[in-house]
Amino acid sequence: MAIFNFDDSQAIGTVFSVDTATVIIKVQELEKLRKLHVNQLVAIRSAKAGQHLIGLINRITRKASDEENPVESDLGLSGFLFTENILKVNLIGTLLDRHGLKENVFKRNLDTVPEIEAQCFPIDGENITKFMTTISSQENYKIPLTVGKYSIDEQAQAFLDGDKLFQRHAVIVGSTGSGKSWCVAKLIEQIAQLPMANCILFDIHGEYSGKEFKMDGLQHLRVANPSDLGKTGNLENDVLMLPYWLLTYEEMLAMLLDRSDSNAPNQAMLFSKTVFAEKMKYLDEIGDTTFKSSITIDSPIPYKLENILKELADLDQQMVEGARTEKQGPFFGKLTRFVQRLEAKTQDKRLGFLFQISEDELDINWLNKLCERLMLGTTSNPKKAGVKIIDFSEVPSDVLPLVIGLVARLVFTVQQWTIRENQHPIALLCDEAHLYIPERTNQDAAAELGLKSFERIAKEGRKYGVSLTVISQRPAEVNRTVLSQCNNFIALRLSNAEDQAVIKRLLPDNLSGLTDVLPILDIGEALVVGDASLLPTRIIIDEPNIKPESATVKFWKEWSADTSKQDIATAVSGLRKQSKS
Repeated sequence: MAIFNFDDSQAIGTVFSVDTATVIIKVQELEKLRKLHVNQLVAIRSAKAGQHLIGLINRITRKASDEENPVESDLGLSGFLFTENILKVNLIGTLLDRHGLKENVFKRNLDTVPEIEAQCFPIDGENITKFMTTISSQENYKIPLTVGKYSIDEQAQAFLDGDKLFQRHAVIVGSTGSGKSWCVAKLIEQIAQLPMANCILFDIHGEYSGKEFKMDGLQHLRVANPSDLGKTGNLENDVLMLPYWLLTYEEMLAMLLDRSDSNAPNQAMLFSKTVFAEKMKYLDEIGDTTFKSSITIDSPIPYKLENILKELADLDQQMVEGARTEKQGPFFGKLTRFVQRLEAKTQDKRLGFLFQISEDELDINWLNKLCERLMLGTTSNPKKAGVKIIDFSEVPSDVLPLVIGLVARLVFTVQQWTIRENQHPIALLCDEAHLYIPERTNQDAAAELGLKSFERIAKEGRKYGVSLTVISQRPAEVNRTVLSQCNNFIALRLSNAEDQAVIKRLLPDNLSGLTDVLPILDIGEALVVGDASLLPTRIIIDEPNIKPESATVKFWKEWSADTSKQDIATAVSGLRKQSKS
């Protein structure tokens, strides 16, 4: 049965002019004009029977009665229109009473344009509830995806298309304190309930790794800190070591090589030769017959860094036979700075998770275990993957882009080399994305390489079942290439004009007016636009059951208290140990 049965008396006006997706409606009665507001939904009778065109009111203009020559304004309308009460409406789709076997189907395309003098009706009251329920008809999943209720009708739950949200990459943005973390928590809470969910959240500040953030289907991992070094069985205890041999040749050089050094080409060439030789030597030691003929300098094969260091140090001081006496070797003194940098990195306990690895991590099969831990379940239940939250809060900020890029690259390449019928889709949720998917990398080679991994996932991830969800409070600082590949936007309040402009540029032209509400959204209210939501709309985010540790500190309240909770001794101890535990 058709949900809209409008009576002619309910019409607010008639179509005056049509321009592709923009329609001007002439309103005769001032009383009806007064009740309308910008971004309200309206339905216009289509030329085809059983169809209504759905639009959003973009602008309301009232008759300028006293002025003979009204002032021209940037309305895109000629001056004479100021003698009428008019609405400017952006068309966003078509509601069909019947489509095939289905009734009341909303489509985002426009099959027809309205005829001149076609009637226009407001969608309000029970019609709005009916319409919202229709467009939110969830697929037949036991746990459909929803983040909240519609702002214009809080009776109707706003369901999103979970398939399209992750297939086409998503963006969640909002200024500090806008409710972004709650939105992410609400999303994770629902993903974790799915029996075969597979998702990794990069937690940069540890806000999703607190005591409160726990439920079935949620696993917490963290990158090893100095107190974990030298221990065996770290992976079984949910502690990640990310050994240096997983880094590509380029990534290692980005960390170690000073490009301004005149000996840089020699250093790079010798490093590559010695690393490749060490990888071959390792394969000989374990009696390998499988990989030896096909490995490259970038293949993730373990090798001992102390052997590389010794070899390079020897070459740096090598004396060779001369005509009469010994003379300096070809690389004498040319590797000194490189060796010093390599020694400094290997001894830096903050980078222990990369360089100070145990015999465990030098095993050829250790990579299988790491990938299983990241992409499958726990050792006790390998089939149930769930949501893995990786706490990066103790990783030094200068290597953060490289380390997160390494994890993302590992997940992507494993998916890439999996036979298509065995690929199980995985989503990467990138919290505080502006820190490691930046618009500008300031010539930092390591950050540049980390960024390349994400650019590649954004462009090609869909083919291999890898999805990105970019979460940031500063969309203006997030890489444009990555953002341009995202087709779903959940935008909470954005007060910065640059950030608003970024979102505006990414939306289709006929929806750009929607972004005018970004600075005035309430806390916990979001504008949802994209393939996952049939209708661009405002949603009030539901309160999640699991709470992130992201509450804004109440300065005046804390300053008004009688005592302070500050504990300097523990903080200084943590600073020295490079660990919060």
